Amino acid sequence: MDTKSIASMVQFDFNGKIELKIRKNNGNIYKAEIRPKTLGVHPNVNGNEITFLLDKPTNLSLEINGYKLQNLHVFANPIEKIRPDPNDPNVIYFGPGVHQPNDQPGDVYHIPSGKTVYVHGGAIVKAKFLVDKAHDVKIIGRGIVMQPERGVEIRYSKNVTIDGLIFINPKHYTIYGGEANGLIIKNIKSFSSNGWSDGIDLMSCSNVEIDHVFMRNSDDCIAIYAHRWDFYGNAENYNIKNSILWADIAHPTNIGLHGNAEHVGDTIQNITFSNIDILEHDEDDRNYQGCLAITGSDKNLIKNIRYEDIRIDNIQEGQLFNFRVLFNEKYSAAPGRHIEGVVLKNITYTGSLPNPSLIQGYNKDNQVMGVTIQNLKINDKVISKQDDTFFTIREFTNNIKFQK
Repeated sequence: MDTKSIASMVQFDFNGKIELKIRKNNGNIYKAEIRPKTLGVHPNVNGNEITFLLDKPTNLSLEINGYKLQNLHVFANPIEKIRPDPNDPNVIYFGPGVHQPNDQPGDVYHIPSGKTVYVHGGAIVKAKFLVDKAHDVKIIGRGIVMQPERGVEIRYSKNVTIDGLIFINPKHYTIYGGEANGLIIKNIKSFSSNGWSDGIDLMSCSNVEIDHVFMRNSDDCIAIYAHRWDFYGNAENYNIKNSILWADIAHPTNIGLHGNAEHVGDTIQNITFSNIDILEHDEDDRNYQGCLAITGSDKNLIKNIRYEDIRIDNIQEGQLFNFRVLFNEKYSAAPGRHIEGVVLKNITYTGSLPNPSLIQGYNKDNQVMGVTIQNLKINDKVISKQDDTFFTIREFTNNIKFQK
């Protein structure tokens, strides 16, 4: 949205070992880099061609001559194991070609209970999928959902699985969930370039698994809230793992902010992020910085949050983490209650120094309590005590511990 960058992508399914050859069509290649670097994939350059080997499914970014934003995304998927029968009455099948509702306002496909939606790898769907007051729904395949209002909207539903699709430039969210219970999101890829075009935004949802996703968004990649709009209740039990997050604007991960300030407030708890690569965070507003962000507002109690094995590459602008209890007058009606029990373990950052991270409470009754920072490395330096170069601990905080 800010840089107007044009990037590319390719996807395919494979097993075994393969060699990729990629040719640049407008000049020679002087430098090539593959990220995440933890993949250990090293390209060989010969003139205007690059070759490299893959021996397992993965998602990666190929960046040529230092142009990180104008990259090629390579999505090497595992072989598709489930391809439903298009004649099954419980299957809604989108075969090769372009699909768009003819007579439904808002370009929406309504998905009832017990249905499996299959989007073939040669299919493009120009609409959103709406799961409303339904249960036991699967939306799967290797196809593309192109420029919908929202990619998948899940309201007041349970046991919903989304697996394998690519979402390109939704006007708002890629996946929008409200009061959903039992939500699985796997192996999706998301691109967005508009204002408020977050990746995965979930309000008052519980029992959620997010696994092997690639999110490149012009707003939050993954945001977890309590009450917002027509959705009420706590947000509990999230497991977010094995994923790649790229926030061209705003947060790669964001917890809190919205809740039920008209009553005693909601609880957001038991959330784990593990084995995550963060490839970008570019936010110039200090109030909305933080690759790992917890914003205690709207009387929310936020507790039992764990970040483990998080690798952050060089970011344009922002902070590594930002944990605050505050009153955000733009989006909230009250400060949060507390942030309690946060663990950061094996967090690494490699790159130019970001803005110092921040831990801050609101007042003596609304604090950040019990943060453990273990094996935090910035450019291979272990941070074992408060250091103003890297982060700031302000008032109304207690029990902030550092461990090697």
